[in-house]
This record gives sequence, C-alpha cells and structure tokens, in this order.
Amino acid sequence: MSLAPRAVLVHRTTEYEELLARHGTHGQAAFFLSSRGRSIDEVARRHRRTQQALADVAAAVPLQWRQSRVERADLDRFLFGPEDVVVVVGQDGLVANAAKYLSGQPVVGIDTEPGRNPGVLVRHRPRDAAALLRAAGSPGGAADELTMVEAVADDTQRLLALNEIYLGPPGHQTARYRLGPDAPGAAAELQASSGVLVGTGTGATGWLRSLWQERRSKLHLPAPTDPRLLWFVREAWPSPATGTSLVAGELGRGQGLRLTVESDRVVVFGDGMETDALELTWGQTVRLGISGTSLRLAV
Repeated sequence: MSLAPRAVLVHRTTEYEELLARHGTHGQAAFFLSSRGRSIDEVARRHRRTQQALADVAAAVPLQWRQSRVERADLDRFLFGPEDVVVVVGQDGLVANAAKYLSGQPVVGIDTEPGRNPGVLVRHRPRDAAALLRAAGSPGGAADELTMVEAVADDTQRLLALNEIYLGPPGHQTARYRLGPDAPGAAAELQASSGVLVGTGTGATGWLRSLWQERRSKLHLPAPTDPRLLWFVREAWPSPATGTSLVAGELGRGQGLRLTVESDRVVVFGDGMETDALELTWGQTVRLGISGTSLRLAV
C-alpha cells in the first residue's frame, strides 16, 4: 500500500520573530526600530500576513494527506520523501533554498507578499493552494522543469543549486586552482582569482546576470528551462604563473568544468547557503555541470 502524499510547508522566520528573539518583547523591539527611524507596525503587519498565508495553506491540505513544516534554517537536517509535495510559503529565494535538498518532488510556490516579491518562483496566492496541491499530487501534474547546476567532488561530496554555485576562498584572500574543461586531454589553466560562478537560467536574473552585464558578454543568457549553464571567473589575476584566458564559457548537457584546488582551502556553496558548503583543500578536484535532477515547479 502506497503512502498518502505529505504536504511539506517550507517557510522562514519573519523579521518580526527575529526582532522578538533578539529583544525579548514587542515594546523593546519597537524602541530599537524607532531609534533607527523605523516603525514596528509595518514589520508586524507583514508578520501577520505571512502567518495568515501559512494558516490558509495548511487548511487547504487534503484531509487524507499527512502534513509537516520545516523552517529555512533546518532544511539541511530535514528528510524529504519521494511522496512529498513541497509548498514554499514566502519569497522567491526560499524556493532556491529548498531546491538543493529535493530529488524531483513537485514544488508549489506561494507568495506571501504580492508586489513585494518578484513572484518568479512563488507564482501563486494562498487561495489557490487547494487546487495546486490536488494537481501536484496527481500523476502528470503540470510543472516547469527548471535546470539545476551540480558540483561533484572527487571524494563524492555533491552539491545542487537552482540559481548558481560559487567556488572560491572562504574570506577575502585569493583562491588558486587549475581550471579547464572536463574532457580527456583538455588543457587546464592555473589561475588566481576571487572565485568562479556557474549559473543557470533561473539564476540569470541575479548574480549571474550582474557578471554577464559587467563583462558585456556575447554569451546568451539561458532561460530557466534551458539545458545550458554559463560560468564566469571573478577578477582573474594575470601573473607570470597564472593566466586569464579561460574566464567565461557555456556548458551544455554532458559537458563539465573541472577545477583542481591549489591553495589551502576553497569553499563551494549554492544559492547563498554558505552554512551548507563543501570544503576542498590542496589537490582535490571538483566537476561542475548540469544536474540530472531538475526542479519541478508547479505552473
């Protein structure tokens, strides 16, 4: 007998909750904000809207389904199951935060603050949750298959990301590494830089686009469902020992970028989740390319 679907509601702590955790009471939090020229009223209103959205979505879950909740900070410790329907209630970035821990489960994005969020990934309103859940829990539910990027290290560590993966120094130092195509006999270049960014079409509205614009790149930015990635080296330094000839490129399905670490420590993290990063050291190699897993985002 198969398990009934489980609706997993993904959310994050609101600014109001963070203020209460730091200052103890509503009054103390209000005083703190007023001393900086802000009012707590708007913060509290946004908190209530988020809580109401969570309550509305929870009430829309079919009675025969199971239900669970996970906060953003606990995503790396939460075990998602194959029968889950993931409902992200919050901002666009929260979908990306959850995506790296999934393996093909359908995702429904619910916008708690229409007009404040772009709504690229959280496309729906709380009132639509019931119909979306029924569709997502049925075979063949309509969804966009968004391309994801992965990094796989030589010690089998693996990292997924929806927007981009960054490889670089953990602080403000310079990373040293050897970079080149992941292909037999391909030449690699020794580089010193502030890091390498590999991004998807979903990430083409953020960090990837800023690098693309800065370089005035002739490469075409991918769409979210395109099986293409773009990569850029940040601030590559030319010296007698390090080069700058391999600083940008495109990866299609089956193609990869190989980086071999030649400094004490390099960190690899996705979608801004620095607390859940891979750490590589001298001589380790990591391959970057299109992931076999995509994000199934309900339309």
